[in-house]
Amino acid sequence: MSVRTADELPNSGPLPGRPARLRLADGAPGPEGTAFPPFVDHHVHLQMVDPDAAPRAGIAGVVDLGAELTAISALAAREPLPRVVFAGQFLTAPGGYPSDRWWLRPGSLRELPAPLAAHERRALPDPIETAVAEQAAFGARLVKVMLNADAGPVFDRETLDAVIAAARAHGLLVAAHAEGEGMARLAIEAGADALVHAPFTERLDDELLTRAAAAGERWIATFDIHARAGEASALETAIDNTARFLAAGGRVLYGTDLGNGELPDGVNAGELAAMLAAGLGAAELVAALADPWPLADAADWGGDALATFVPGPPPGDADGLPGWLAGARVVPIENLEFG
Repeated sequence: MSVRTADELPNSGPLPGRPARLRLADGAPGPEGTAFPPFVDHHVHLQMVDPDAAPRAGIAGVVDLGAELTAISALAAREPLPRVVFAGQFLTAPGGYPSDRWWLRPGSLRELPAPLAAHERRALPDPIETAVAEQAAFGARLVKVMLNADAGPVFDRETLDAVIAAARAHGLLVAAHAEGEGMARLAIEAGADALVHAPFTERLDDELLTRAAAAGERWIATFDIHARAGEASALETAIDNTARFLAAGGRVLYGTDLGNGELPDGVNAGELAAMLAAGLGAAELVAALADPWPLADAADWGGDALATFVPGPPPGDADGLPGWLAGARVVPIENLEFG
């Protein structure tokens, strides 16, 4: 094939893609392009969008971060793409965010009191352990804790520790929404596995960023929600924190908060452009899209049978990557011919 290979992109490092030609439904040769492992949007809310739209625009898998358990487990059990991994309900302090939001779907919120005292646990089921066990029973792979001090009460450290301990006991990861002064620090020091937004309400100190990176914490970018809302200060803060987190060795994942306002269903060029601005290189950008977290590897997202295919030659520089990647589609590997 004459298509330019992805690893020839200047100053990018090798991209995890292979030159390929798409074979059309009638068997005729289709466009040339690049096949990548399945792309994942690591932050969506499927109850608020068309769940079938993402694969048509390059997203093979999604991580749902807040939904009613019966609804999201039913979506995860469907055969059609995208593959769905989910956290289940929003876990929050009594009266905490997002309990007062108009967009909150019935049954998608779980308000958790402080953990029971030792003498109470002998006689009563602990509400934290019960809530986490219920998320696991419905098939959740992680839980999401809401730490938004700008919008209401939040868990204290003892309660957050109890939620994380219960999650660990069930083999679940913990993702945190951290917003407001001290909330990112609270999540990081408690050992959350991921922040569901790059921290955007305050500049974090370098020592804390180094600690988060060393612990293997992931940050899900979601920059474009700030750009589209005209929140210039929040966007600047998120990009600054992320650039320094990356410099400390941190891992950043592609995620859009799909369902939060008007966002494109598939690969979001605006999100990718902001990730480049935060310091991700071209190879890192593709890796953030194809990172299998919270699953183990690409095969868990269907990577042994599916690929995300981007038609046309890769661009000549990294600035052209967002627009090129936004042309992605999900295809069966059997429909690709590799050169």
